[in-house]
Formats: sequence, structure tokens, C-alpha cells
Amino acid sequence: MDEAFPPLPRRPRWQRLLWAAAGALALITGVVGVFVPLLPTTPFVLLAAFCFSRGSERCERWLLEHPRFGPMVRDWRARRAVPLRAKQIATVMMAAASLWAAFAMPTPLAWLPALLCTAVAVWLWRLPTSA
Repeated sequence: MDEAFPPLPRRPRWQRLLWAAAGALALITGVVGVFVPLLPTTPFVLLAAFCFSRGSERCERWLLEHPRFGPMVRDWRARRAVPLRAKQIATVMMAAASLWAAFAMPTPLAWLPALLCTAVAVWLWRLPTSA
């Protein structure tokens, strides 16, 4: 467990199960986001860590020790930082998906993905960058 976040009081079993299920769903969504444009991976992995911290110490520990996701979660918890590579990939994917959406969506809505992706990119690039 991370020293920056002291353990929370033990929750009833039904609450821990709901938190663990929400964490699993968030993690699955994040993994799908690796392959699907416009579906971000990092926020869902961070959400999974948040949920696991309230529902399952074992799942949280697994996620923190995972070679791919662990550093992302630890950096976020320690410094609210996102890896430079994740920022770059997210920006490129959002730009590509926004261009695709501009051609694929009906004209009145074609600007919406670009607007949302721009807002996410601005937020993302304002966060500290980790190595």
C-alpha cells in the first residue's frame, strides 16, 4: 500500500464487492482503450486503482505491481503526473479520431469530438510529466 494514502477503514463486504467490480470494469475499459480510438486508457486505469483501493487490497497491489500499469498509477498517486509517452500517444490518437469523426459524423455534430478531445488534451498537458 502507498504511504501517501493511509488505509481506509474496513468497509462492509457488499461495499467492497461493489468497489472491486467497479475497479474491474474500469480496468477492462482501460485495456479496451488501448485498441479503440477516443477511449482513453490512463483515466480508466487510475479509476480502477481508486476503486480497488476501496474494495480489494489484493487487486490494488496487483495493479500497483503490474509492469505496464503500476508505474502510471504510482506516478499519479505520488505527483499527479502522467508519463510523457502517454500524453503523446493520447494526443495523437485523439487528433486522429477527431479527424475521422469530422468526416464520419453528421455535419451538425462533427465538431463535438474535436472540442471534447481538445479539452482533454489541454487538461492532460497541464498535468506534471513523469519520466
